Amino acid sequence: MSNLDIFAIAPEVVITIAVVVILLAEVGWKPGAPAWGWLAAFGVGGAGALSVAQWVAGRGSDAELYFSEMVVVDGFSAFAGLVIYGITGLALLAGWDLITRLRSRGAEFVALVLLAGVGMHLMAASANLIMLFIGLEVASISLYVLAGFTRDRVDADEVSLKYFLLGAFASAVFLYGVALIFAATGTLSIYDAEQFLSGVILLKPGLLLAGIALLLVGLGFKVSSAPFHVWSPDVYQGAPGGITGFLSAGAKVAGFAALARILVVPLGTYIDDWAPALAVLAVISVSIGTLFAIAQNDIKRMLAYSSVAHAGFISTALLAGDAGVGDMWFYLATYAVQVIGAFTVASLISGPEAGRSPLADYAGLGRRAPWLAATMTLMMLAMAGIPLTAGFAGKAAVFRAAIDADYLWVVIAAVIATVAGLFFYLRVIVLMYMEPASESADTYVGWGARITLLIASAATVVFGVAPWPLLEVVRDAIPL
Repeated sequence: MSNLDIFAIAPEVVITIAVVVILLAEVGWKPGAPAWGWLAAFGVGGAGALSVAQWVAGRGSDAELYFSEMVVVDGFSAFAGLVIYGITGLALLAGWDLITRLRSRGAEFVALVLLAGVGMHLMAASANLIMLFIGLEVASISLYVLAGFTRDRVDADEVSLKYFLLGAFASAVFLYGVALIFAATGTLSIYDAEQFLSGVILLKPGLLLAGIALLLVGLGFKVSSAPFHVWSPDVYQGAPGGITGFLSAGAKVAGFAALARILVVPLGTYIDDWAPALAVLAVISVSIGTLFAIAQNDIKRMLAYSSVAHAGFISTALLAGDAGVGDMWFYLATYAVQVIGAFTVASLISGPEAGRSPLADYAGLGRRAPWLAATMTLMMLAMAGIPLTAGFAGKAAVFRAAIDADYLWVVIAAVIATVAGLFFYLRVIVLMYMEPASESADTYVGWGARITLLIASAATVVFGVAPWPLLEVVRDAIPL
C-alpha cells in the first residue's frame, strides 16, 4: 500500500486502543464503570485532539489521500471528526446512568458506542466507496446492537431486529449503487471518479444515474429521510432512553457527511441531475415528518418524525452543491447537540432503560423539575427554529443556500412545514407549564446528564446569538 501515514487514521487508532483496553480490562480485572469512563474519555478526548490537528493541517489545502487513496485528510473529514467524536462523548455522558445499571455489560455498551463513532468518522473520511461502505457497516452494526441492548423488553428485541433487517436491505441497495457507479466510471475511488467525470461526457449516463439513485436511497435510510424513514419511529421508541439521542444524531451526521462527499466531489458535474431528485426528497421529508409528528402521543416518536423533517431541512443545503456544504455542517453540528439534549431529558423522565415516553409524563414538569423543563423548552424552541437559538441560525443558513441555487419552491415548502411544526413543539411546552402535575416520582439527574444538558443548552444559545464564528469556520475550513 502506498502513502502509509498513521496520522490519517490516528483518531480511529486511539479509539480502537481504548476499546481493546476496556474489553480486556473488564475480562481480566473487572475494574468497573469509573475505569471504563476514564478509558472512554481518553479515547474520545484523544480522537478529538487529533481531529483538531488534522483540521489545522487540512484547512485551506487540497485533500491529501493515504493508504492507496482509501482515506482522505482535509478540512471536511477533520471537522466531521470534531462533530462525531464530540457527540460520542456527549452520548456516553448522557447514557452514564444506563451504563452503570448494566453492570458488567456496561463495558460492552461503551465499546459499541466508541466503535460506532469510528465507523461514522470513516464514512466522512473515506476516499473510496468500498472504504465508505466498511465505515457504514461498522457504525450500523454497532447501532443495531445498541438499539436492543437492554434485553429485558420484548419491544427492544423487536426494534433491534427491525432496524437490522431494514438496515441490511438499505446497505444492499447502497452497495448495488456503488457497483453501478463503478460500471459507469471504471473506478471506486471518489477522486478518480471526479477526474473521469469532469473530463468525459457520458452520452448514455443511464448506469451512472441509476447508481446515484440507489446511493440516495441507501443513505436516505441512514439519515431517516422520507420515504425511507419507516424504521425510525419504532426504533427510537423501543431503544433504551439513554442511547436514543446517539442513534438519531450520530446516524444523521455520518449519513449526510457521506452523502455530501459523494454528491459534491465525483458527482458535482451532474448536479442538474441529482439536485431535483434531492429537492423532491427534501419536500417529502419536511411534509411527512411534520404531519406525522403532530399526531404522536409519545415524545420519542414525535422526535423521530421531527428528525425526518430535519433531514429534509438539511438536504436543502446540498441543493447548492459545494457552496452549501458549510451551511449543512452548521445545521448538523447544532442539531445533533439539540437532539441529544432532548432525548437526554426524555430518558430522565421515563428512565434510561425505558422505551416509551408518553407525553402525559411531561404534564407539570415545570413545577416538578424546573431545570429540566427549562432545558427541554430551549431544545423545543431551537428545533422549531425560533430566533436567538441555533436552530433558527441553521435554518436561515440552509434556506439561503437553497435560494441561491434557485430552489425557492423547496424553501417555501420548508418554511410552511416549519410554521406547522410549531404546534407539536409548543404542545410539549404547554404540557410542562400549563397542565396539572402528574404523579410521577421525583426525577434523578446524574452528573453525566447534567453536563450533557449544560453543554447542549450553552451551544444552542451561543450559536443562536452569535452564529457567525462557527459559520465562518465551516465555510472556510471545508474545501472538498
